Amino acid sequence: MQTQTQETESYDPAEKPTFEKVWAMMQDNARQMQKLRKSQKETALQMKETDRKISKLGDSIGDIIEEMVKPNLLEKFRAFGFVFTKLYKNAELRDEKNNFLTEIDFTLEDGDKVMLVEVKTKPNTGDIIEHLERMEKVRIYADKRNDKRKYLGAIAGMVINENEKLFALKNGFYVIEPSGETFDIIAPEGCFSPREW
Repeated sequence: MQTQTQETESYDPAEKPTFEKVWAMMQDNARQMQKLRKSQKETALQMKETDRKISKLGDSIGDIIEEMVKPNLLEKFRAFGFVFTKLYKNAELRDEKNNFLTEIDFTLEDGDKVMLVEVKTKPNTGDIIEHLERMEKVRIYADKRNDKRKYLGAIAGMVINENEKLFALKNGFYVIEPSGETFDIIAPEGCFSPREW
């Protein structure tokens, strides 16, 4: 069986184009476009897989931070006078129609107070605003159930910039940040007081 190879002839602008030459150029362009589309599809698939891996890595880092914070959380808050006896991880709130309202990374409870802790790798201002909104949703949810307990909030992170730390404290949140092999909790104080919802 003989195979045919097609070579693209070089184009000389001084020559008059023939139908065969134009047709050959168009076929060559079509082949090049097909190769380009195939390459773009492969690149898109690779990017999608990379995004999936990065997302999975982000989830893993978040889980590591949560596991680092969890063991000493009740004890660390005792230094602020809280005697939390219950700790729940990844609690979801749903309305009476089972619609998702919000998720809380850590919920700490004692008799009349509840601390809601949001954990991020590197919290930003948007994360803090989102936690403020979450606190409002939780208060509305509690009021509908005649829950009169006081709700407080905290932001935890592996890396917290000074601006974000100050923003969280100004909004009445406790800030949880790494310190050596464990972590410290910074309370809003002075002109910033802990906010209760």
